[in-house]
Amino acid sequence: MRPMRMVAAYLAVGSNLGDRARSICDAVARLSQVRGVRMLKVSTLMENPAVGGPPDAPAYLNGAVGIETELGSHALLHELLSIEQELGRTRRVKWEPRRIDLDLLLYGDQIISSQELIIPHPLMHERAFVLKPLSEIAPDVVHPALQMSIKGLLENISRAG
Repeated sequence: MRPMRMVAAYLAVGSNLGDRARSICDAVARLSQVRGVRMLKVSTLMENPAVGGPPDAPAYLNGAVGIETELGSHALLHELLSIEQELGRTRRVKWEPRRIDLDLLLYGDQIISSQELIIPHPLMHERAFVLKPLSEIAPDVVHPALQMSIKGLLENISRAG
């Protein structure tokens, strides 16, 4: 039997409700227990104001996680959604405060556009709170659609102010 091909994938993690650091640590621990997932790197957690939600939304803790996985992109997405649900995430209103948020940013060098999943994450290149922790763990990884490194994308945002 041929071994499964491992794919590098990168995730954004965030929380702005409850014990934010604990929620992120719990999510990362659960992810590390998923069959077919091997943890590579976890960034430091960085505090950021909430973006896109209600004006009084609490600040987020954000980070990034690098993994290798045998799971297909959609199977990985379903594992992330399951972990969110297990940790008390509810989905009522877009960009509402949340106990945990797990976003699949990159899956190898693939570009995926389905009703359920868009890879690379469509807003990641515009968000310093995503790029800064991701640059800490994967500065030279290339965004497959924009053909720029994560470090380069972060520098573009920094220059733009």
